[in-house]
Amino acid sequence: MTTVLGRPAAPPAPPAPAPRPRGGGGRARRWTLRGAALLAFVALWQLLTVHRVRLWVRFDHLPTADQVGRALVRQVATGQYWQDLAESLRRIGGGFLLAALLGVATGVLLARSRTAADLIGPVLELVRPIPAIALVPVAIMLFPENEQGIVFITFAAAYFPVTVATRHAVRAVPPRWEEAVRTMGAGRARVLWSVVLPGALPGVVGGLSVGIGVAWICVISAEMISGQFGVGYRTWQAYTVLDYPGVFVGMATIGLLGRLTSGAVELLGRRLTRWLPPTPGSD
Repeated sequence: MTTVLGRPAAPPAPPAPAPRPRGGGGRARRWTLRGAALLAFVALWQLLTVHRVRLWVRFDHLPTADQVGRALVRQVATGQYWQDLAESLRRIGGGFLLAALLGVATGVLLARSRTAADLIGPVLELVRPIPAIALVPVAIMLFPENEQGIVFITFAAAYFPVTVATRHAVRAVPPRWEEAVRTMGAGRARVLWSVVLPGALPGVVGGLSVGIGVAWICVISAEMISGQFGVGYRTWQAYTVLDYPGVFVGMATIGLLGRLTSGAVELLGRRLTRWLPPTPGSD
């Protein structure tokens, strides 16, 4: 061992372990576990409803899992089911896309301009706590057609989560990043596109993921109130005629559509932020 000024030198640090490759085995186990959890949930539901268990919660009034499954098979074979599904997706697509574009633009503007924050911020903070579904009467008065009103409610539901998340994400970008780029002669536009937006992108994606979930809640509620087609409208119609298996088919369809659309947003976010290190549970 070498010495430094008569004292033993510290031993060299051991090399850092090489990162383990992320193979497909772990991912397959995770998907198997998720599938098993869903099957266990359905089995428990079937068990409680078949035996009409009544504890502090009454399961004797709920349809069994196999009744809901048979109702789902019947509805999937009809054109009406797919028409309702397409209508709900179209409303979500229009309202959410508009909310994403305007929400990100508004959030950046609020975070980067004090004048905009003073002019627009108070109005947004006053309107933001109002539930989007409470805007149904306003939508009826503003728009001549129910379809436009439902898209407006969907837009309002997603707009505020996207705006708030973008504003916080832009403000959280370290100032030294901008200073480093400005010292190389970059202007405001270059700083915005090269530093601010990429740095805020993870937070923006989080806001989009929240926004799509809230949008589904409100579009289904709006369809129940004033729609003529759509999954929410058909679910409410099933309830009015006491078709409880049909109600659960609508609920399952809503859950599946919400999961697929939020998964699509998260997948897009991972593709746009692939430069970030992977996080646990991101598969």
